[in-house]
Amino acid sequence: MALNIKIKRIDRTYHDGDMVSGVVVVTSKGELHHQGVGLTMEGAVNLQLSAKSVGMFEAFYNSLKPIELVNYSVEIAKPGKFPNGTTEIPFEFPLKSKGGQKLYETYHGVFVNVQYMLKAEMKRSLLNKDLAKSVEFIVEYPPSGEKTDNPIEFTISPDSLANVKDRHKVPAFKVSGKLDSATCCLTRPLTGELTVESTSVPLKSIELQLIRVETCGCAEGYAKDATEIQNIQVAEGNVCTGLTIPLYMIFPRLFTAPTLATKSFKVEFEVNIVLILQQGHLVTENFPLKLVRANEAIL
Repeated sequence: MALNIKIKRIDRTYHDGDMVSGVVVVTSKGELHHQGVGLTMEGAVNLQLSAKSVGMFEAFYNSLKPIELVNYSVEIAKPGKFPNGTTEIPFEFPLKSKGGQKLYETYHGVFVNVQYMLKAEMKRSLLNKDLAKSVEFIVEYPPSGEKTDNPIEFTISPDSLANVKDRHKVPAFKVSGKLDSATCCLTRPLTGELTVESTSVPLKSIELQLIRVETCGCAEGYAKDATEIQNIQVAEGNVCTGLTIPLYMIFPRLFTAPTLATKSFKVEFEVNIVLILQQGHLVTENFPLKLVRANEAIL
């Protein structure tokens, strides 16, 4: 015997106000007696502290309770029995927030998680184990009219570096380039270019690093943590000076979402250009990004 959930949309992607529909599939060999089948739609923001932040503020523990966005339950089959073979029970839920709470985009982070689930449960008699099945569906914002034309030009050299104690020990180098926009559409790649103009020490590698910055907090304080989402090597070895190197990074689905700031949490994104020089020197230049879900027709 088995219990399964099939969502009508292949990509499982919905917007606020859509109808989430599908079927609950019951498969059994022989008659299957049950005490009812229920289906629940849940959506919540789950927050947690990093190890370094635990114990900092007692007030955090109250502010870190899950934020409930959606919660609907319905009985889709009354107690009885299912016949031999496969039985499909259709369902349909309106995707609407609870108590006027805004629905946030699905996002799988380290300390912030926004997740929407359908959960089916078949109750059975005391001597038999209940059957349960969960499946995630995706919530996205509808495309906005926000434009993504916000280029950034940069020059990286020992003089441009911050947080350097012994600047005279940093080898001489100069790298220039641009990011085509600091406001990025999630469905389009991050693009740009860079050129190594000069360097007194051979390069080992150039990398493009995407960072999530997650903040959980309340009036008494906040915990802010930056973690890596992905790292792409764009050049290896001692790159020829004067050569234009393209930068291209696709934003991974679910691990990125539109930049978000609320009273109790924030999700922001940054990109690092990392230069690894021989003799163990590592140079990082950081650029804040604003991610949006823009209408591609106006880009």
